[in-house]
Amino acid sequence: MIYLVGTTGFPNYGDELIAAAWLRYLAEAAPDTDVWLDCPSPGPAGVLLGGIHPRARFTDTFWRLCWEAPGDGPWETAAWVRRAMHHPGMACRWVAGIELAARARIVHVIGGGYVNRIWPKHYGLLAAAVGAVERSGGRAVMTGQGLSPAAADAAPLVRELAARFELADVRDEPSERLLGDVTATGRTGDDLFLGIGPHLYRRPEDELPEVVLCLQSDLLEIPRPALASFVTGTMRAWGVTGDRIGIVEGIPGVDRAIYDLVEPYLPGMRFYPFSDIWANGLPAGPEQVWLSTRFHPHMLAAAARASGVAVPVNPDYYATKHRSLTGAGSGWTLAEPPAVPERPAGGGFDPAALASLREGKAALALKIYS
Repeated sequence: MIYLVGTTGFPNYGDELIAAAWLRYLAEAAPDTDVWLDCPSPGPAGVLLGGIHPRARFTDTFWRLCWEAPGDGPWETAAWVRRAMHHPGMACRWVAGIELAARARIVHVIGGGYVNRIWPKHYGLLAAAVGAVERSGGRAVMTGQGLSPAAADAAPLVRELAARFELADVRDEPSERLLGDVTATGRTGDDLFLGIGPHLYRRPEDELPEVVLCLQSDLLEIPRPALASFVTGTMRAWGVTGDRIGIVEGIPGVDRAIYDLVEPYLPGMRFYPFSDIWANGLPAGPEQVWLSTRFHPHMLAAAARASGVAVPVNPDYYATKHRSLTGAGSGWTLAEPPAVPERPAGGGFDPAALASLREGKAALALKIYS
């Protein structure tokens, strides 16, 4: 049995795509193996991702243990969760789930930026993975992890847990630095590089907007009106009217809030809800210009050769994420609101650079599942 751990089902566009990429990979590499995905919202995840792998099922045991753990800090959570994996009676409502995980051949904490200071209880996920393989004799691996910014005093804990993983792969330089001299550490970038392909985009014959926006309203360190002002000012400086703009939604509802603020001043914009881009693909392609606060739209639009500007709305979190892509060759620039950025024209990823990133992630997957 393969036991995946991820933050799917909320839903969040990038998180769902990462899980879909691994399920799709395993449908080819291990179609006859039972695959469980442990995530915070297994019901919605099952609806969105069910059927990708013929033997995939969904649960939330590790997440329940993290939420149940007394205290809010990383050390307290990790210690309690790891003990509960060995003594399931401590968490009697989830004994069946603990016993299931403790039979896993591979426990794989898939990529994303969900184990860090913003969500300190999530350090318990690493402890749960360690506890599971301590019982099963299996292997624990983590891939594409964004561990920065680390919670206060959590670095030694992360290194201690990571040292018990057979493989600890991260997506950015600060996360790699955090792990220090853990011998199994690697940095192949975000896990979505495994799954980038034509199936994620609109059909070639579909008409695409000239300019595309992706604007979140969560995790902001600037007020929402300030972000709205920055966006409308940038569009005016670029000479772009609303009828030439599309706006995509990464998290349903959350990414509509800024649209509702700016739409009266940029009338005619086309709104692409999450449900639309999940079903029909991202409206991204060459010759476009993007402005995105979110990370995975940056990645996918740049992979489609679109030019763009990334807007890090949280310097400790999103700036690291976006810089991991610009450093890898996305060709995008970083904005510093309220300053209006120049309209970019450099295109996205060079095809050779993108191919290298995809090959690196594919080689990592083969190393885990061969």
